[in-house]
Amino acid sequence: MEAFESFVALALEAEKFVVSSAVKFDVKRRTAKRDYEEEQQHGYEVDLVAARSDALVLATVKSFFGSGGVRSEEVLGTTSNEKKRKLYLLLNDPLIRDSVIKAAADRYGYRLDQVELRMYVGRFAAPIKGHHERAIREWAATQKVGRGPIQIVGVRDVVGSVREAASRKQYRDNAVLVTMKVLEAAGILEVNLPDDIG
Repeated sequence: MEAFESFVALALEAEKFVVSSAVKFDVKRRTAKRDYEEEQQHGYEVDLVAARSDALVLATVKSFFGSGGVRSEEVLGTTSNEKKRKLYLLLNDPLIRDSVIKAAADRYGYRLDQVELRMYVGRFAAPIKGHHERAIREWAATQKVGRGPIQIVGVRDVVGSVREAASRKQYRDNAVLVTMKVLEAAGILEVNLPDDIG
Protein backbone atom coordinates (compact mmCIF):
# COMPACT_ATOMS: atom_id res chain seq x y z
CA MET A 1 0.00 0.00 0.00
CA GLU A 2 1.35 3.43 -1.00
CA ALA A 3 2.02 5.83 1.88
CA PHE A 4 -0.89 8.25 1.29
CA GLU A 5 -3.16 5.24 0.76
CA SER A 6 -2.30 4.23 4.34
CA PHE A 7 -3.65 7.57 5.56
CA VAL A 8 -6.79 7.14 3.45
CA ALA A 9 -7.30 3.58 4.69
CA LEU A 10 -7.16 4.84 8.27
CA ALA A 11 -9.69 7.60 7.47
CA LEU A 12 -12.01 4.96 5.96
CA GLU A 13 -11.59 2.75 9.03
CA ALA A 14 -12.69 5.75 11.12
CA GLU A 15 -15.98 5.53 9.15
CA LYS A 16 -16.28 1.90 10.34
CA PHE A 17 -15.20 0.36 7.02
CA VAL A 18 -13.05 -2.73 6.63
CA VAL A 19 -10.41 -1.75 4.05
CA SER A 20 -8.55 -3.79 1.44
CA SER A 21 -5.79 -2.48 -0.79
CA ALA A 22 -5.49 -2.80 -4.59
CA VAL A 23 -8.22 -4.97 -6.09
CA LYS A 24 -8.54 -5.62 -9.84
CA PHE A 25 -11.86 -5.91 -11.62
CA ASP A 26 -12.17 -7.36 -15.12
CA VAL A 27 -13.87 -5.26 -17.78
CA LYS A 28 -14.65 -6.37 -21.33
CA ARG A 29 -14.05 -3.77 -24.02
CA ARG A 30 -14.56 -3.86 -27.74
CA THR A 31 -11.35 -3.61 -29.74
CA ALA A 32 -10.79 -1.22 -32.65
CA LYS A 33 -11.01 -4.00 -35.27
CA ARG A 34 -13.11 -2.87 -38.22
CA ASP A 35 -13.50 -6.16 -40.06
CA TYR A 36 -15.13 -8.05 -37.18
CA GLU A 37 -16.30 -7.60 -33.62
CA GLU A 38 -13.84 -8.59 -30.94
CA GLU A 39 -13.76 -8.05 -27.19
CA GLN A 40 -10.78 -8.05 -24.89
CA GLN A 41 -10.81 -8.29 -21.14
CA HIS A 42 -8.66 -5.94 -19.08
CA GLY A 43 -8.17 -5.71 -15.33
CA TYR A 44 -8.73 -2.26 -13.85
CA GLU A 45 -7.27 -1.65 -10.43
CA VAL A 46 -9.04 0.13 -7.61
CA ASP A 47 -6.57 1.46 -5.03
CA LEU A 48 -8.71 0.76 -1.95
CA VAL A 49 -11.97 -1.12 -1.42
CA ALA A 50 -13.83 -0.37 1.82
CA ALA A 51 -16.82 -2.37 3.01
CA ARG A 52 -19.35 -2.22 5.80
CA SER A 53 -22.85 -3.66 6.04
CA ASP A 54 -24.61 -0.76 4.30
CA ALA A 55 -22.01 0.48 1.80
CA LEU A 56 -19.08 -0.41 -0.45
CA VAL A 57 -16.57 2.33 -1.32
CA LEU A 58 -14.22 2.11 -4.30
CA ALA A 59 -11.45 4.63 -3.77
CA THR A 60 -8.88 5.93 -6.22
CA VAL A 61 -6.03 7.64 -4.39
CA LYS A 62 -3.74 10.26 -5.92
CA SER A 63 -1.16 11.82 -3.62
CA PHE A 64 0.95 13.89 -6.07
CA PHE A 65 3.01 15.36 -3.24
CA GLY A 66 6.19 16.87 -4.67
CA SER A 67 4.66 17.18 -8.13
CA GLY A 68 2.35 19.50 -10.02
CA GLY A 69 -0.78 17.99 -8.49
CA VAL A 70 -4.03 16.55 -9.82
CA ARG A 71 -5.15 18.46 -12.91
CA SER A 72 -8.80 18.90 -13.83
CA GLU A 73 -8.43 18.21 -17.56
CA GLU A 74 -6.86 14.84 -16.80
CA VAL A 75 -9.55 13.81 -14.31
CA LEU A 76 -12.37 14.95 -16.59
CA GLY A 77 -10.74 13.23 -19.58
CA THR A 78 -10.53 16.35 -21.72
CA THR A 79 -6.72 16.41 -21.99
CA SER A 80 -5.04 15.56 -25.28
CA ASN A 81 -2.39 13.65 -23.32
CA GLU A 82 -3.72 10.09 -23.53
CA LYS A 83 -1.25 8.74 -20.97
CA LYS A 84 -2.40 11.23 -18.33
CA ARG A 85 -6.09 10.74 -19.17
CA LYS A 86 -5.65 7.02 -18.60
CA LEU A 87 -4.55 7.64 -15.00
CA TYR A 88 -8.20 8.46 -14.27
CA LEU A 89 -10.13 5.94 -16.40
CA LEU A 90 -12.06 4.78 -13.36
CA LEU A 91 -13.49 8.29 -13.17
CA ASN A 92 -13.62 9.66 -16.73
CA ASP A 93 -14.53 6.60 -18.82
CA PRO A 94 -18.22 5.79 -18.19
CA LEU A 95 -17.96 2.26 -19.66
CA ILE A 96 -15.05 1.31 -17.40
CA ARG A 97 -16.51 3.14 -14.42
CA ASP A 98 -19.94 1.48 -14.69
CA SER A 99 -18.42 -1.94 -15.40
CA VAL A 100 -16.12 -1.75 -12.36
CA ILE A 101 -18.99 -0.58 -10.12
CA LYS A 102 -21.15 -3.49 -11.31
CA ALA A 103 -18.31 -6.01 -10.99
CA ALA A 104 -17.60 -4.85 -7.42
CA ALA A 105 -21.28 -5.00 -6.46
CA ASP A 106 -21.56 -8.52 -7.89
CA ARG A 107 -18.32 -9.76 -6.32
CA TYR A 108 -19.07 -8.51 -2.82
CA GLY A 109 -22.87 -8.90 -2.78
CA TYR A 110 -23.98 -5.25 -2.73
CA ARG A 111 -26.72 -3.51 -4.65
CA LEU A 112 -25.56 -0.87 -7.15
CA ASP A 113 -27.15 1.85 -5.01
CA GLN A 114 -24.88 0.82 -2.12
CA VAL A 115 -21.63 1.34 -4.07
CA GLU A 116 -19.84 4.68 -3.81
CA LEU A 117 -16.93 5.97 -5.87
CA ARG A 118 -14.45 8.33 -4.22
CA MET A 119 -11.25 10.06 -5.25
CA TYR A 120 -8.83 11.02 -2.49
CA VAL A 121 -6.42 13.80 -3.45
CA GLY A 122 -3.24 14.74 -1.64
CA ARG A 123 -2.44 17.75 -3.81
CA PHE A 124 -4.49 19.52 -6.47
CA ALA A 125 -2.66 21.45 -9.19
CA ALA A 126 -2.48 25.23 -8.62
CA PRO A 127 -3.70 24.95 -5.01
CA ILE A 128 -3.62 28.70 -4.31
CA LYS A 129 -5.84 29.64 -7.25
CA GLY A 130 -7.92 26.51 -6.67
CA HIS A 131 -9.40 26.31 -10.17
CA HIS A 132 -8.42 22.65 -10.72
CA GLU A 133 -9.97 21.55 -7.43
CA ARG A 134 -13.09 23.58 -8.11
CA ALA A 135 -13.50 22.19 -11.64
CA ILE A 136 -13.00 18.60 -10.43
CA ARG A 137 -15.51 18.97 -7.59
CA GLU A 138 -18.10 20.61 -9.85
CA TRP A 139 -17.72 17.88 -12.49
CA ALA A 140 -17.77 15.05 -9.93
CA ALA A 141 -21.03 16.39 -8.48
CA THR A 142 -22.70 15.89 -11.88
CA GLN A 143 -21.61 12.25 -12.26
CA LYS A 144 -24.22 9.68 -11.16
CA VAL A 145 -22.39 6.56 -10.00
CA GLY A 146 -23.93 3.84 -7.85
CA ARG A 147 -25.35 5.54 -4.76
CA GLY A 148 -24.67 9.11 -5.89
CA PRO A 149 -22.10 11.51 -7.31
CA ILE A 150 -18.35 10.84 -7.22
CA GLN A 151 -17.02 12.04 -3.86
CA ILE A 152 -13.83 14.12 -3.89
CA VAL A 153 -11.94 14.05 -0.60
CA GLY A 154 -8.99 16.35 0.01
CA VAL A 155 -5.94 15.90 2.21
CA ARG A 156 -7.27 18.12 5.01
CA ASP A 157 -10.30 15.86 5.50
CA VAL A 158 -8.08 12.77 5.51
CA VAL A 159 -5.64 14.27 8.02
CA GLY A 160 -8.51 15.41 10.23
CA SER A 161 -9.78 11.83 10.49
CA VAL A 162 -6.27 10.48 11.10
CA ARG A 163 -5.56 13.08 13.81
CA GLU A 164 -8.78 12.12 15.53
CA ALA A 165 -7.84 8.42 15.41
CA ALA A 166 -4.34 9.23 16.72
CA SER A 167 -5.76 11.18 19.65
CA ARG A 168 -7.16 7.99 21.17
CA LYS A 169 -5.11 6.66 24.06
CA GLN A 170 -5.16 2.97 23.12
CA TYR A 171 -2.09 1.70 21.26
CA ARG A 172 -2.46 0.28 17.79
CA ASP A 173 0.47 -0.99 15.73
CA ASN A 174 -0.19 1.10 12.64
CA ALA A 175 2.63 2.99 10.90
CA VAL A 176 0.54 6.11 10.29
CA LEU A 177 -0.82 6.27 13.84
CA VAL A 178 2.59 5.63 15.37
CA THR A 179 4.12 8.37 13.17
CA MET A 180 1.51 10.83 14.41
CA LYS A 181 2.15 9.82 18.04
CA VAL A 182 5.95 10.08 17.57
CA LEU A 183 5.59 13.60 16.14
CA GLU A 184 3.33 14.53 19.03
CA ALA A 185 5.79 13.11 21.60
CA ALA A 186 8.60 15.11 19.98
CA GLY A 187 6.53 18.29 20.26
CA ILE A 188 6.36 18.74 16.49
CA LEU A 189 2.65 17.99 16.11
CA GLU A 190 -0.32 18.44 18.39
CA VAL A 191 -2.44 15.35 17.79
CA ASN A 192 -5.27 16.10 20.22
CA LEU A 193 -7.98 18.03 18.43
CA PRO A 194 -9.52 21.17 19.88
CA ASP A 195 -13.02 20.65 21.31
CA ASP A 196 -14.71 22.50 18.45
CA ILE A 197 -13.31 20.16 15.74
CA GLY A 198 -14.57 16.70 14.85
